[in-house]
Amino acid sequence: MKTEFIVSDMTCNHCVQTITQAVQAIAPGAAVSTDLDTHRVVIESPADAAALRAAIADEGYDAQLA
Repeated sequence: MKTEFIVSDMTCNHCVQTITQAVQAIAPGAAVSTDLDTHRVVIESPADAAALRAAIADEGYDAQLA
């Protein structure tokens, strides 16, 4: 399942790394792709969108479903 978020406060590669690690901590093997220009995070994983959003939020980022 593909889930897409807008993370407006994702601004650098450190943010990308933090978000990727947070997602993969709850969904091992998840494919995470990011675009810093559009602030999009696309996650390919069977994990629930709410759980993915919560993992990103726990790292201090505001993730909104795209």
